[in-house]
Amino acid sequence: MSQRDTLVHLFAGGCGGTVGAILTCPLEVVKTRLQSSSVTLYIPQVQLNTVNGPSVARVSPGPIHCLKLILEKEGVRSLFRGLGPNLVGVAPSRAIYFAAYSSTKERLNGVLEPDSKLVHMASAGLAGFTAITATNPIWLIKTRLQLDARNRGERRMSAFECVRRVYRSDGLRGFYRGMSASYAGISETVIHFVIYESLKRRLMEAKAASSVDDEDEDDEPVKDASDFVGLMLAAATSKTCATSLAYPHEVVRTRLREEGTKYRSFFQTLSVVIKEEGYRALYRGLTTHLVRQIPNTAIMMSTYELVVYLLNG
Repeated sequence: MSQRDTLVHLFAGGCGGTVGAILTCPLEVVKTRLQSSSVTLYIPQVQLNTVNGPSVARVSPGPIHCLKLILEKEGVRSLFRGLGPNLVGVAPSRAIYFAAYSSTKERLNGVLEPDSKLVHMASAGLAGFTAITATNPIWLIKTRLQLDARNRGERRMSAFECVRRVYRSDGLRGFYRGMSASYAGISETVIHFVIYESLKRRLMEAKAASSVDDEDEDDEPVKDASDFVGLMLAAATSKTCATSLAYPHEVVRTRLREEGTKYRSFFQTLSVVIKEEGYRALYRGLTTHLVRQIPNTAIMMSTYELVVYLLNG
């Protein structure tokens, strides 16, 4: 891959991630709150009084209720908590990911069967590992800010203040909390890209067949609006399947990133959540996550493909 191709993929990946993050930030905040162990703090006191002691910790609001309470208690601005670190991190994260994915895939195509599932899985796995390792501190700050619930008028914690608190309490190691869960989440990325590349290849084959049928084989196929719609649907379908299978790592990661948390490691957190809250707790916020992740992924992937196409056109 030439230096220009690498820069194209870096820029396209950054654009895709940034656009998706801005448009879906409110859903990201709601999802993070639902995944948190402190989500029960949002239930009105009247409701808490009707719940018998030990079961209080197992009561949690639904997505709509959580969204309503955030708006009532904290205001619209709270729906964009963590957007700053998100925008700071999403561009380099997506850029690193797509560049590593494209570069690894090109190299493995020269060693293994070109564009095989093994190539796609290995490329996605290595790209995910690289991006996670490089950007975990940014995502930890974003999560802390999203979990920082303050009533209207109260002073909100800034990103710089959050950085100081993390360093003061846990040192440099504190910025890498939740990274083990993120590594476990690489499986989601691998599944996503394997399905996406398969659907993308079939769309391209269908496009080529259509061109032959129209006796346009002498002309190079030109991408139109229907091609990008197809890519968005392919991205949404693949991400839905991958997310549904690998979602528990999201809950574990949020718990590990909470301030003053009792959770210490991936498997310890998994065990504690199941023991104290049951298996259903591992899927808290899944609906909100899907509602956010599907359009976010579709927007991100289609923007990436569009930018690459325009820059290489």
